[in-house]
Amino acid sequence: MRVMNAVRFLLIVVSAPLLSHDLLAQSNSPYIEDLTWPEVQHAIASGKTTAIIYTGSTEQNGPHMAIGKHNFLARYIAGAIAIKLGNALVYPTLPFSITGDAEKKTGHMRFPGSVTLTPASYHAVLHDVALSAADAGFHNVVLMGDHGDGQNVIADVARELDAQLSAKGVRVFYIPDVYEKAKQESRAYEVARGIRNDVHAGTDDTSELMAIDAQHRWIRADRIAASDAAHMSTTGVNGDPTKATPALGLIFIGYKIDAGVAQIRALTRGR
Repeated sequence: MRVMNAVRFLLIVVSAPLLSHDLLAQSNSPYIEDLTWPEVQHAIASGKTTAIIYTGSTEQNGPHMAIGKHNFLARYIAGAIAIKLGNALVYPTLPFSITGDAEKKTGHMRFPGSVTLTPASYHAVLHDVALSAADAGFHNVVLMGDHGDGQNVIADVARELDAQLSAKGVRVFYIPDVYEKAKQESRAYEVARGIRNDVHAGTDDTSELMAIDAQHRWIRADRIAASDAAHMSTTGVNGDPTKATPALGLIFIGYKIDAGVAQIRALTRGR
């Protein structure tokens, strides 16, 4: 109940798609894109010395869920993590990741609207965004992703930049727990309730988006249907979104927020 109440509060405070632009444009926003450069400079000087770079993905999510799912969730969760940390700002969500082969039409690239990057392109963009954060004056730069493919690339970028910048007083960290640990917790919660097949666009994905979709823009309720691996090439779904609820979404989002905050605090303690 405590986690759910906290997440409900954060839904009101930081869910960018649900709040007016005027409110988010205020100088206390956790999102760098809402701030002016003097406001960013002042925030860093005042102690907000951790930069959060959270990548999303533009990929199909079945006939019932918007292609921007990962991006909407990444922006919201990153803002919630920043507020809970109290010393962080969030860089704009990188909306693209590795989702398949565009020429061979593999993975999510079998479906129109999906976008993919090569591992080299993904690495290069993450590297340059993180380097920009270091150049801005942040002491800690944390990288994480809401999409499964490319997690190894995120880890590689963090490791390479940390080795390059640590002598200059800047640390760069990969935060896998916001994806891996939170997913394990969500799966365990589902399995305990009889939900066993949940790979893509199923119960957890759909529930999380439902939880932040107060204006009902991103879920097509009349298109929700279960599917499995044998049919994913035509449906885009491997799981059972019929069991999704906003209440479950609050729980699963809470796992991501708590895992991210805990690992960031552990890695940046004393910095």
